[in-house]
Amino acid sequence: MVLKHGLSILNDSKKRSALGPEEWTLYEQVAVAAMDCQSIDVAKDCIKVLQRKFPGSKRVGRLEAMLLEARGLWSEAENAYSSLLEENPFDQVVHKRRVAMAKAQGNTSAAIDWLNKYLDLFMADHEAWRELAEIYISLQMYKQSAFCYEELILSQPTVPLYHLSYADVLYTLGGLENLQTAKKYYASTIDLTGGKSTRALFGICLCTSAIGQLTKGRNKEDKESPELQSLSAMALEKDYKQRAPSRLSVLSSALRSLKI
Repeated sequence: MVLKHGLSILNDSKKRSALGPEEWTLYEQVAVAAMDCQSIDVAKDCIKVLQRKFPGSKRVGRLEAMLLEARGLWSEAENAYSSLLEENPFDQVVHKRRVAMAKAQGNTSAAIDWLNKYLDLFMADHEAWRELAEIYISLQMYKQSAFCYEELILSQPTVPLYHLSYADVLYTLGGLENLQTAKKYYASTIDLTGGKSTRALFGICLCTSAIGQLTKGRNKEDKESPELQSLSAMALEKDYKQRAPSRLSVLSSALRSLKI
């Protein structure tokens, strides 16, 4: 849409002149959209216009590096990004482009390195922490992923998605301590969502079953109260009755298999 409608404005001299200073912003936006759509020639033309208007501009230099990346000239693009960062080490866009370029090449280890370096500078970037967590999960590096979600929960403690994702990671790691902590974070997810997280409710049931298996034969004080899992199971069944009654029997069977 940006490429199609942006070009129609840029190719009409009257419409283009009516934009005033915003004309150059539109050239930039169309250049980026063209690269996303692999319309390399259009991107080149837009960047040439900007080069003539703003010679030596770092912002235009960033577009030039992105064009090299879009053309698959990875080494040249990396050199261009490195040069830009030497001049401005705090250019967030360039740092993120390096991460994206590493991922585009399938170089996951490089993407992790660049993300970690980026987060050393911009620790408050929640999306970057989440992206790093998801990369670690894709590599089955669950402890590292858990650390990322801990950082997210510390900085944004009221976001239920972070509590839920952290609980999922801990459940996957397994072990009694991790399962008990996962159960607590599934519970906090339920609290933050007003009881509307089906995944967290089922997580409570899964954790309870796994903890029960691990503590079988132990003293009573080592075992947990069954109240939370009973409430979770009841809430799940109520939810399924209302929203997916045809699947209620499947849920009931699954809960019975967990001995809930």
